[in-house]
Parts: sequence; structure tokens; C-alpha cells
Amino acid sequence: MLNLTLLAVLPVIPSTSEWSPGVGLVMITCNLFAFVIGRFAIKNPGQGPDLPVDKPSILSGFGYPELLATASFGHILGAGLILGLSSAGIL
Repeated sequence: MLNLTLLAVLPVIPSTSEWSPGVGLVMITCNLFAFVIGRFAIKNPGQGPDLPVDKPSILSGFGYPELLATASFGHILGAGLILGLSSAGIL
């Protein structure tokens, strides 16, 4: 009896969309958007270790800390946007 009571109290968890090219495109777009924001919004770029690859001049001072920060922010944006679009039925 206790198990049935607990099942009645638990919230209904909506299903998320499976991976598709649209989901990938949304995540890539959110990460690119985060890189653009990070490029112009990071106050003191280049304080940490530099990336070991050649970069274009627009990314001068863009090292590991900036890469990790912008990629993390992009994935948070992407996950939220994917969940929102899939629950709205658009994705």
C-alpha cells in the first residue's frame, strides 16, 4: 500500500526528444553563440594556459579557461533550449 501512495505523489516526468540532426544543430548554434558572447564579454582574456593549436587573430588570448567557460555556457544554453523546444513540440 505504501508503494502505491508514493507512486501517486511522484511527479510525471516528461519524455525528452531523442538525438536528431535538429538537436545537434541547436546545440552547435548555442555553442557558437556562447563563443561569440565569451569572446567579447570576458574581461581579462589570456590569463591561463594557451591552447596548443594555431588560432586566427580574432581568437588571440583565447585559452583553456575561456574555452571551458564558453563551452560550458553553450551546453547549458543548448540543453535548456532543446528541452524547451521539445516540450513545446517544435523539436
